[in-house]
Amino acid sequence: MERIPYLGQTILRWQVGTSCFLALPEKGARLMNWNATLGDGSVRDLIHWPEITSLDDFAKIRGGNPILFPFAGRSYDKGEEGFWRAADGARRPMPMHGYARQGDFRITRLDEGGFSALFVPDAAAKAAYPFDYEFIVSYRFEPNGLYVELELTNHGTTPIPWSAGHHFYFTMPWTSGLARKDYLIEVPATRTLRRNESGQLVAGPNPQSREPLDNPALLDTIFTGVRGHQFQVVERASGARLRFRTGFSNTTSQDAAVVTWTQDEKSPFYCIEPWMGPPNSPETKLGLHHVGGGQTQKFLVEIRHG
Repeated sequence: MERIPYLGQTILRWQVGTSCFLALPEKGARLMNWNATLGDGSVRDLIHWPEITSLDDFAKIRGGNPILFPFAGRSYDKGEEGFWRAADGARRPMPMHGYARQGDFRITRLDEGGFSALFVPDAAAKAAYPFDYEFIVSYRFEPNGLYVELELTNHGTTPIPWSAGHHFYFTMPWTSGLARKDYLIEVPATRTLRRNESGQLVAGPNPQSREPLDNPALLDTIFTGVRGHQFQVVERASGARLRFRTGFSNTTSQDAAVVTWTQDEKSPFYCIEPWMGPPNSPETKLGLHHVGGGQTQKFLVEIRHG
């Protein structure tokens, strides 16, 4: 692991076998980039990071893996976006994707295999999510993949609701000369959903078991009931793939979700996002988890390249 100056900050670089990982743990616990050197010496960029000149407004940079906490997606209260209602009946603000992606973190573990970072909520986050908790993001890097774990510990007595997630920006295409149509996504889901303008969940499209990533129907599709908690993206020509697996500790995996999204057809990235549940979980209760007093819950995502 080495430290590298970058746009006025110091980022961290790990070379683990043929994989290279770049991260800025103190800012949103953000993994910025993952690339792998192939057998012929060429480099395959897997997690996209854009060419930028400033780290201002870091949370809105479209790259890496923004952490979505305490709730992934948009939150609503009685049809009004940007709010949520807790069990105590109080209505509180909640921006899209929560507070962690724009928040500060403190490194608690740093070694040759990765890092752990503790969320340090600011005044706005404390007011919107007023619980006694610790939220930790942990990465473990390997030669052909990574593990990332979201861990929430309740130090109080009131159950804490959460439904966190990831917003991976994957480079698309991985290989020069190819296009989105040359990649297939396979999500063995039993149900697909969409979010309507009032935040309610409605029936989504009916995709095939293998869909090309240029299918516009995939935009903002929420896959749930994923059999085996595994899914993948395959490059048609080479057979190269990204394999995903999700898991939970001390809570049920019921209603876990995978969301597919991109900004437009020319974007150099495609987002495949494992979430603990669909958006607006505090209101719909679908995919909403509760951590009891003195308890810890974890959400694990494993990604393998090969």
